[in-house]
Amino acid sequence: MDAEIDIDKYQALIETYAIPWGIKLIAAIAIFVIGRIIAKFIVRLIKKVMERANVEQTLRDFLGNILQAILLVVVVIAALEQLGVNTTSVLAVFAAAGLAIGLAFKDSLSNFATGIMLIMFRPFKTGDFIEAAGIAGVVEHIRIFNTVMRTGDNREIIVPNSQIYGGIITNYSARDTRRIDLVIGIGYEDNIGTAKKIIEDIISKDDRLLTDPAPTIMLLELGESSVDIAVRPWVNSGDYWPARADLLENIKNTFDAEGISIPYPQRDVHMVQSAA
Repeated sequence: MDAEIDIDKYQALIETYAIPWGIKLIAAIAIFVIGRIIAKFIVRLIKKVMERANVEQTLRDFLGNILQAILLVVVVIAALEQLGVNTTSVLAVFAAAGLAIGLAFKDSLSNFATGIMLIMFRPFKTGDFIEAAGIAGVVEHIRIFNTVMRTGDNREIIVPNSQIYGGIITNYSARDTRRIDLVIGIGYEDNIGTAKKIIEDIISKDDRLLTDPAPTIMLLELGESSVDIAVRPWVNSGDYWPARADLLENIKNTFDAEGISIPYPQRDVHMVQSAA
């Protein structure tokens, strides 16, 4: 008789607790497994869409990881709900943890947000020569939190993205051509026409200086010590610095050979001696 009571008791426990909990556990595992498969499929689909939209590889990977983490959290919460766990408290813990992390890493989050904007809007790309955050150099890497630049003297400088995006960005490589702006001063006793003709000849002999757009050579100003001539030829962006240096050198040497002076600022001082 006692054995029959024990069997009935265990059977009641199994029917009341074990079977429902087992069904819930199996359903929760199924939700987790199937949810992960669906999450991976969604992430792959989103990455393909971003790839077709020519989104930067770094941004694709990062957003894909973020999306996968969010979907995984949703799947875990759904599985916990199936088990009967109160997910409201779980969400409250996640929210509190997110707030604490956000306050602790607000500077990093700022760099992260601006890093995404730099990658999405592309004010510059890898290989461009830019000036930003007080640094001039070639962009080597654009990362989520910082940008790596190489200066002209081969220094590697890592700049936080928030400092770059929060200021003025000058991209010298954004256009195929650049204009060289020079001001050449000659003496008041020198012939302006002759000086301009010499400069025209020098420009015409340098293949790096473009004919379209045409170079500009014009009288700019009658200065205190010199007659200033503006010299503005165009070059391909990659030829800017060597072409500029050679142009200056050729103008100086040719002016010296042709007897055209390049004056420098000077003052006449008159000494007045008072009578004793």
